[in-house]
Amino acid sequence: MIKDILRMGDPRLLDVAEPVQHFNTPDLDALITDLIDTMKAANGAGLAAPQIGVPLRVVIFGFTHNPRYPDAEAVPFTVLCNPVLTPLGDDMEEGWEGCLSVPGLRGLVPRHARLRYTGFDAQGNAIDRTVSGFHARVVQHECDHLDGVLYPRRIRDLTQFGFVDALSLGPAVAAQDD
Repeated sequence: MIKDILRMGDPRLLDVAEPVQHFNTPDLDALITDLIDTMKAANGAGLAAPQIGVPLRVVIFGFTHNPRYPDAEAVPFTVLCNPVLTPLGDDMEEGWEGCLSVPGLRGLVPRHARLRYTGFDAQGNAIDRTVSGFHARVVQHECDHLDGVLYPRRIRDLTQFGFVDALSLGPAVAAQDD
């Protein structure tokens, strides 16, 4: 079922989410279905459970081709519960980000260039991946939601933050949100 996406200013987006305690349950399956339906309806690249008002450490992300991210490489669809991110090195990359919870705005956000993430799928099977590029950016963005962090808090230079229609980002970036 498509859910309302909470927007910046809603205090629930600032809370730290609770770990998933039980896997392979009807409740977890229903949450994941709601996340998928909501993400697809909004043409998102990812979505975190707190964005639809559920304070659990669950994120989904991935796409083959997304019209809002026309230049981004494909990211495998992933359901990730209780994620742990480990940066691999000190290299950071800046990139333009938007967010379904911060509609109409973009900012230049530094993220770790490479990282390893671990966690579990909805059935409780272990996930362990090493990623870079847009995949790494999406994972970091979505997992920030689990700790009550919205991307504007990560922006170093607020002159690089504003409304899409007022920024000079180029057509590919101007069409993006979360």
